[in-house]
Amino acid sequence: MSEEVSKLSKATAHHFAIRVYYEDTDAGGIVYYANYLKFFERARTEWLREIGINQQSFLQQKLGFVVRKVEMDNLASAKLDDLLEVKTTIITLKRASLVFQQQITNQAQQVLCTAKIRVACVDFSQHKPCAIPKKILGAFKRVS
Repeated sequence: MSEEVSKLSKATAHHFAIRVYYEDTDAGGIVYYANYLKFFERARTEWLREIGINQQSFLQQKLGFVVRKVEMDNLASAKLDDLLEVKTTIITLKRASLVFQQQITNQAQQVLCTAKIRVACVDFSQHKPCAIPKKILGAFKRVS
C-alpha cells in the first residue's frame, strides 16, 4: 500500500452534501466540469468553519489560503437534481501548505470526480508564502 493511501485511510474525513441545481449544469443537464472545483471549494470552506477556522478573521490579518495546484480526474457525470457528497481529507501537511484529497460521489456511491488540491498560506500584505499560524496548524493536525 502506498504511503499516500495509508495516510488517507488514517485521516479524519469530512463529508459535505451538495444538491445539483440547474445553474450547475450545461444545456444537457450535466454538471459542467469546472463546477466540481466550486463543490470542492465549498466543502473545504465548510470543513474549516467546523474545525474553528474563521476565514474572515484570517483575511483581516492579511492572511489566506490560495490554491497552488489542482489535479482533477473526471470519471463520470453528475446530473440535475443529484445529491452529491464531497469527501475531504488532508493527506499532506507542511509548515506553509497542505494537500487535500477530495472526491465527489453520487447517491449510488459512484465516484464521479477526484482531486488533489494543494493550497499555500499567503501573507497578502507581502504577496509571499508564509507559515500557517500555529492555531490553524494545530486544528489541521487534529483532523489529519
